[in-house]
Amino acid sequence: MRIGILTGGGDCPGLNAVLRGAVRASEVTYDSTVIGFRNAWAGVMQDDYETLDVDRCRGILPLGGTILGTSRDQPFAHEDGLKRVRKAYDRHGLDAIIAIGGEGSMHVVSRLHENGFPVIGVPKTIDNDISLTEMTFGFQTAVQICTDAIDRLHTTAESHHRVLVVEVMGRHVGHIAIWSGLAGGAAITLTPEEPFDIDELCERIVGRHRKGRFATIIVVAEGALPKPGGFEIPEPDIDIYGHKILGGIGSILAREIQGRTGIESRMTALGHIQRGGSPVAFDRVLGTRFGVAAVEAALESDWGQMVALRSGRIERVAVADAVGSLKMVDPDLLRLNAMFQPRIPGDEHPGLPVED
Repeated sequence: MRIGILTGGGDCPGLNAVLRGAVRASEVTYDSTVIGFRNAWAGVMQDDYETLDVDRCRGILPLGGTILGTSRDQPFAHEDGLKRVRKAYDRHGLDAIIAIGGEGSMHVVSRLHENGFPVIGVPKTIDNDISLTEMTFGFQTAVQICTDAIDRLHTTAESHHRVLVVEVMGRHVGHIAIWSGLAGGAAITLTPEEPFDIDELCERIVGRHRKGRFATIIVVAEGALPKPGGFEIPEPDIDIYGHKILGGIGSILAREIQGRTGIESRMTALGHIQRGGSPVAFDRVLGTRFGVAAVEAALESDWGQMVALRSGRIERVAVADAVGSLKMVDPDLLRLNAMFQPRIPGDEHPGLPVED
């Protein structure tokens, strides 16, 4: 079998583990060939490729990013996109393409399957927001990076008696914010799932500082929003792919807190640091499992499927079902997060009492 493979959308730690796993399974176990297309679907449409073998993939497991490069270009953005993809299939004698990417990439896989192309999807997003898989590779690495940063920020916040706002990734969901906020001992964590009340937030901060706790760490997902009437947020710019360019809520929030409470407030945006560097062990193993499982799905001609982590096992789900909606933060985690917020009179936190 001849398999094409590509990495699309934003980069994240663990992509090279998927490539390595797919190539190893193809060449050593199943006597198949892998063609790697550079820069995602742009490489397919422009015939920019390289043959991937075990030697080419040697040493890439701990590397961040992707050796194939990536882009957000895709066939359905071009009038002749499907025709160019079909030419690539025929030119290279491909039996399948394995596409590794996020929600947008999985939409492309679903539409290509509808158009009769033999495709398999591998979910990739550090936001961990693709439905029907419990975890995506790269997420745990991003959480660890954010947690390490929060650990460091505690000491400087305490030294200067400041409020420090830490802005993390999370356009539509708050998985990174919730996990890193809980792991890093943040006083307050704000997510897109629950719009926040700025007046109540400031009341919690003031109450906390009155108790003698002279530092407050606030983790905020880039897509978090205040409740209507709280404060104005400028309308974000739109990129060439129609996505809102988020980022900046941390600066606005720090400015609002300082203006309303008089407590010195600063902001740190972790940005693309969360995407970079070597993947943690979990993401290396999950990426490897996904790569092998995708090849096996292709060998069985199980087209239109996405490999997924479910109850600790790698299974297949229809990619069309996976892209129907985003996976939001579990309500139990939101409830757990609420337990650890600074209290104000009238609070009724469920569960056991905790220290603020």
